[in-house]
Amino acid sequence: MKGSSPRLLSTETEIGMTQPIPYGRQHITEADIAAVTKALTSPYLTQGPTIGQFETAFANYIGAQYAVAVANGTAALHLCAMALGVNETSKVITTPITFSASANCIRYCGGEVYFADIDPETLILDSKAVRALLEKHPKGTFSGIVPVDFAGYPADMVAFRELADEFGLWLLEDSCHAPGASFLSLAPEFIRGGAIEHRCGDGSLADLSNFIFHPVKHIACGEGGMITTNDEKLYRHLLRLRTHGITNIAADFTPPQPSDPERGGWYMELQELGYNYRLTDFQAALGLSQLDRADAMMARRRAIAARYDAAFAGTPAAGTAVQAIIPPAHVGHAYHLYVIQIPDRKGLYDYLRTKNIFAQVHYIPVHRMPYYQQFGWKQGDFPHAENYYAHGLSIPMFPTLTDDEQTYVIQEVLAYVGA
Repeated sequence: MKGSSPRLLSTETEIGMTQPIPYGRQHITEADIAAVTKALTSPYLTQGPTIGQFETAFANYIGAQYAVAVANGTAALHLCAMALGVNETSKVITTPITFSASANCIRYCGGEVYFADIDPETLILDSKAVRALLEKHPKGTFSGIVPVDFAGYPADMVAFRELADEFGLWLLEDSCHAPGASFLSLAPEFIRGGAIEHRCGDGSLADLSNFIFHPVKHIACGEGGMITTNDEKLYRHLLRLRTHGITNIAADFTPPQPSDPERGGWYMELQELGYNYRLTDFQAALGLSQLDRADAMMARRRAIAARYDAAFAGTPAAGTAVQAIIPPAHVGHAYHLYVIQIPDRKGLYDYLRTKNIFAQVHYIPVHRMPYYQQFGWKQGDFPHAENYYAHGLSIPMFPTLTDDEQTYVIQEVLAYVGA
């Protein structure tokens, strides 16, 4: 193997046979436990002050003006689609390489999902493929685009913003894999004395962005999600939608009628049909505690990725190459996943499981799911996405992955490919 050589373990079974290594894992500390315990012994288990504190801290971390905490990432996507006005007449474009919720949120509102292929160099929805799809239809056919920051690699939101402005579309950035990710915009019209840094979900380019706090994500709350935006109108709408469509903000009330009873502190209004998509205070307390070390966890993810990059850089080129996505210097990858591509993906997946390494596949292309095939999508529609799926594998990536564990993973991958 060329590049850096990982230290060999004294025995193969030291890690591999006694401690299973998953593709992702939460990291819970004593500080996290103390934060949750404090919340559990407070007067509020839900709808208390910790929610707002978490929202403010997360908005500051991302760089957005507003944040709305919700029950989970799918709830976040659903509320985003509702707030953006998706309905039975809406046609929305997204990527086939994502978790199905990125598309399902449009279907929840009755909209029609269109897919476009990915860029094989980044695995992200290809803005050129989206443009080609838009130009095949009369202007006004489509309502919006849902780019996904897959694996933590930021989508080219400058290109998508240009498309949105040209074709009159909204943008929903699915940033569930990418809190803390960023990129420098290099397009001349965005440069004012130098390139501008955009953080995923900061509201500078997308109308809305969503995040998730599942255990294997960067920030774990057990379950939970967050929506960020710089649009105050959308923000206030989302606050209603997550709580049944109810508001208790006096400025938003409808004018009282002469025959109405006098309004008091109890008064609230159900102004539209919403959902109970609230986060609890003890989940928010865990999120706040995790957010305190988000930068350190990101630094560790990037160090793990750099070591994988070096280890796989010299693998044989013909037939057994381990191909990784290495971002350019202007892209700050968040590394929720470390994805490799290999000719015999199924063979490597099975082999690693015999070594107690539980790699995973992200994802089966959404257009190949039986639910979406009923709408006419089929194998062969998106060659780049389908080629990636045939070869892609996510190997262990999480901040508490030890150097010895990573060495063992690298050794076994290279052993399988014969490097």
